[in-house]
Amino acid sequence: MLSALILLTTAACAGLMAWPKLANNRLWRATLTPLASIIGSGFLVLGPILDDRFGAYGLLAMAALCAMAAMFGSAIRFNIAAYDQDGWIAGSPVERLESISSWVLAFAYIISVAYYLNLFGAFGVSLADVDQDFSAKLLTTAMFAFILVIGWTRGFSALERLEQISVGLKLAVIGGLLVGLASYFGAKASAGALVLNTPQVTGWNAVAMLFGLIVTVQGFETSRYLGETYSAKTRIASMRLAQIISTAIYLVYIGLVTFVFAREDLHFSETAVVDMMGMVAPILTVLLVVAALSAQFSAAVADTSGSGGLFEELTHGRVSSRVGYLLLIVVGIALTWTADVFEIIAYASRAFAAYYAIQAGIAAHFAHRNKPFGPLCISYAALMVLGLAITLYGTPVEGGAE
Repeated sequence: MLSALILLTTAACAGLMAWPKLANNRLWRATLTPLASIIGSGFLVLGPILDDRFGAYGLLAMAALCAMAAMFGSAIRFNIAAYDQDGWIAGSPVERLESISSWVLAFAYIISVAYYLNLFGAFGVSLADVDQDFSAKLLTTAMFAFILVIGWTRGFSALERLEQISVGLKLAVIGGLLVGLASYFGAKASAGALVLNTPQVTGWNAVAMLFGLIVTVQGFETSRYLGETYSAKTRIASMRLAQIISTAIYLVYIGLVTFVFAREDLHFSETAVVDMMGMVAPILTVLLVVAALSAQFSAAVADTSGSGGLFEELTHGRVSSRVGYLLLIVVGIALTWTADVFEIIAYASRAFAAYYAIQAGIAAHFAHRNKPFGPLCISYAALMVLGLAITLYGTPVEGGAE
């Protein structure tokens, strides 16, 4: 009965995503890009991580992650508005900071692609009776090679339709999953069987671990780079809407997960969510794996394309996008065989935090220009310090465990 309800909800959500009035809405189309990026990978790993490491405080940890993302998003939206109104002067400190932040973002994309494809590999073999770790790395390496071949031969435009399909599929599966979890939560609550797991990390270790997870709520900044398609007003609105929707989804999801799975039920790994959702309804394991594979592949393609384009733009064509792809693939394969998924998550978090710190610094500059040492200027300067702290102190999940 529950499986039927989950399938019905998933189908209804998929139908809603395909509804022409929504699908053709300009603001919604602009919102889908950051929304898909924010919830794409974090939804797969955050449930098990926060439940296992933070226990009963998992919902509070999720709220903290969303709050940090909201603050960094505010700084980037402020910059979008400032650039739209005034632009910047060639050779100015702002232009130099923007150049530095673009370089940081290009390298952050390299790490994020490794993150996406390592999750792809892990979920790709999660239902098979094989050596999970070795087989996942082989599959990840094969996908890196496949993406390189596509990028060097046909280009990524041929895969754009896959990205559109994967976004709808992902949101539809999330809808079905939340309905299934809510039903499971209700049954547990009625039986008086809700659980409160003791946190395994506290104090500074917990803070540093949260710093290392910021990439799981990353992606909102993509709205900023849609200027060729959307106005500044639409990009600002789409980023805000994407963050509101993703925050609501994450808080409901973690709020349900935190209190229904005892720690002894968790077999902690990057694909632990598959086992967890299998306890809710077997159909969810298949839906999750299908959604995970399409989402991670499309996200990897998008970031590979973005990284290659940035390298070509920043070097004024001296480094072609194809050479950028090659650099990304070489670094990604090296990370695949020398680090686990949780370490890669922490590396990506620190890289994106450096980008956010620079953007917060730029926002502080604009705010100071409007009102020297005013509340906005001080707030964005403090946010820059937070971004630098995440860059310096973010730790992997396993490294931060007590």
